Amino acid sequence: MASYCLTVTRLRLALGTGARRFHVSSAFSAKVAMSRFEPASSVNYGKMHENINIVRRRLGRPLTLSEKIVYGHLDDPAGQDIERGRTYLRLRPDRVAMQDATAQMAMLQFISSGLPRVAVPSTIHCDHLIEAQIGGPEDLQRAKEVNEEVYNFLATAAAKYGVGFWKPGSGIIHQIILENYAYPGVMLIGTDSHTPNGGGLGSICIGVGGADAVDVMAGIPWELKCPNVIGVKLTGALSGWTSPKDVILKVAGILTVKGGTGAIVEYHGPGVDSISCTGMATICNMGAEIGATTSIFPYNHRMKTYMEKTGRGEISAVADQFKEDLVPDNGCEYDQVVEINLSELKPHINGPFTPDLAHPVSEIGATAKKNGWPLEVKVGLIGSCTNSSYEDMGRAASLAKQALDRGMKCKAQFTVTPGSEQIRATIERDGYAKILSDVGGIVLANACGPCIGQWDRKDVKKGEKNTIVTSYNRNFTARNDANPATHAFVTSPEIVTAMAIAGTLDFNPETDFLTAPNGEKFKLEAPTGDELPSKDFDPGQDTYQYPPAESSSVMVNVSPSSNRLQLLEPFDKWQGKDLEDMRILIKVKGKCTTDHISAAGPWLKFRGHLDNISNNMLIGAVNIDNDAVNKVKNLLTGEFGGVPDVARHYKANGVNWVVVGDENYGEGSSREHAALEPRHLGGRAIIVKSFARIHETNLKKQGLLPLTFADPKDYDKIRPDDKISISGLKSLSPGKPLTAVIKHSDGSQESFPLNHTFNETQIDWFKAGSALNRMKQLQ
Repeated sequence: MASYCLTVTRLRLALGTGARRFHVSSAFSAKVAMSRFEPASSVNYGKMHENINIVRRRLGRPLTLSEKIVYGHLDDPAGQDIERGRTYLRLRPDRVAMQDATAQMAMLQFISSGLPRVAVPSTIHCDHLIEAQIGGPEDLQRAKEVNEEVYNFLATAAAKYGVGFWKPGSGIIHQIILENYAYPGVMLIGTDSHTPNGGGLGSICIGVGGADAVDVMAGIPWELKCPNVIGVKLTGALSGWTSPKDVILKVAGILTVKGGTGAIVEYHGPGVDSISCTGMATICNMGAEIGATTSIFPYNHRMKTYMEKTGRGEISAVADQFKEDLVPDNGCEYDQVVEINLSELKPHINGPFTPDLAHPVSEIGATAKKNGWPLEVKVGLIGSCTNSSYEDMGRAASLAKQALDRGMKCKAQFTVTPGSEQIRATIERDGYAKILSDVGGIVLANACGPCIGQWDRKDVKKGEKNTIVTSYNRNFTARNDANPATHAFVTSPEIVTAMAIAGTLDFNPETDFLTAPNGEKFKLEAPTGDELPSKDFDPGQDTYQYPPAESSSVMVNVSPSSNRLQLLEPFDKWQGKDLEDMRILIKVKGKCTTDHISAAGPWLKFRGHLDNISNNMLIGAVNIDNDAVNKVKNLLTGEFGGVPDVARHYKANGVNWVVVGDENYGEGSSREHAALEPRHLGGRAIIVKSFARIHETNLKKQGLLPLTFADPKDYDKIRPDDKISISGLKSLSPGKPLTAVIKHSDGSQESFPLNHTFNETQIDWFKAGSALNRMKQLQ
């Protein structure tokens, strides 16, 4: 086990056992203001304002909101080359946040950097390792026991390096950020793809891999390709059964899972004011499903009220003084504009198997029958980082109460995931939790749970075709329950609750009737719920560990015999020559998300052990050679084996290999393990039609070559038994294509160009073997 050494007194200080969480009010304590919230005195709107004016004068045009905040955080606003979609920006983010599954590798990389302490405020949030089995308290206690080694490592590493630590049971990282750390104009990066949730508070919050987080924690300017800006103009107003979730479900249907790649989605227009702050966060959160760099809303009174209710009235008062910097300039231009009339928008449900397959709820029944999708809803699941606010829970409870009043309970199984300890405590105090439990719901722990596959599901067998509906954000094949036959649909908590009560996918609550036990037929009235609690939030239990001011006595040790944690060894440097005669490990057919490349669920327990987690590399990807998963031909032995097993055999025999993939390769999570694993097992290049943003950057960070076909049709030229060489590496430079030379087994050859997006700094990462290696070279 990982061991750590603190005196009892210092342990109590480091773990914050003597500090109670506070009831949020305008008179919050100085200690909390300095330790958990961003104090108003450190919110440097003045510096951002100065940078914005420098850039506006240079560009000579009005700026969008996202441009203001991004350019307002430039390291060199006077000299930075700025061109949307082309140049790389060097930025100074304000804060870093890491969830426990990705924080392990991020902190291991930070430790190997040799730096003594983080340079910017940073936090770790324990939300991913809690498996849903029985109910909240039982599942939380089991997680603490099963993951004790990892939690101890994260707690002591946090204390050692000056990082705040949110203990298991605190809640989901993005809800905690919204409640504590996001504010209008802040730039925050987080090691989770749904970090953009903070855009609901006018923040630029961007999901990244752990190596990017290490750069920022080390005080190094962070690189981001200058984003394009997609404007979504909202008119009208939400009402009735239509919810904020329906906005992003509609947008996903319009833009698809790759339509936002390389862009920030900026919502604006008169319809914005009809959406609550947490509703705006829901919309920004699920923007990750269209590949967007992040999403954002302009500062308004809904945000101001939310900040006051969560103890940050001082910051909102300062934000009021700089409001012109927190909204778009008049006359600013977007690269693309989508317009949605909220008054005409209808409830939506997306899926199955992809979050951009959008259907109006009124049509899903007929569509399901046509396609042979199971109509019976086996489980309805509400909560997650996307939809677990007080308002969400209140609207769901208003529907549950109508059913209970008529003697009805849910026909489907029903689970409820509070987004944070504060939400859990408040909905318990205000009676929502009891109503949701009485209707048949099981209140799970304040954690990600089934949304990320942490679900010990027992009601169906693997391979059994079934339907579930969730208020989550992502519904890739087998994501929630490891069953590839589960048809998962994403929708609002209100629609999930209604369908759980009815028990069927073809229930449209706007028009269809339910039948009470006494035979009475009735329609559910449209959901209602308070945006924020009238009695203020109940903070619940103490779950935060303050980083100690002095940490020299804190020890962070990793046992060499641990199967959960493993110190990192540097990757090898580039040898200075072209890569010759590499094998094709797998030619992937169709969609290949980070779930396919590095599965979550039961594999989460190995996220701090690179060698063990590498045993899941690409086990979910479909091999074009045989339409099978985790079955590829070992071209040295002629036998078939699992993808990681064949990769290990190639590595042991000194054979380099590549992966060939399709469109939007690496879609989904920010997990950098999907880049670390191929690097660890001997991979040299990933050659695809197109990449998802975060994954492409993660590959570069780990010293791999992410390359794209100049002509996507060249994908068809590669055969699984080919040898491939990549030439031109000695003269690798920005914008200059490389060349692939293919040797077929019949002796014939052909070649074609491969594009890349490396800049000079990133080329140095490749040559050094990784960004971390390069960082150490420069120390």
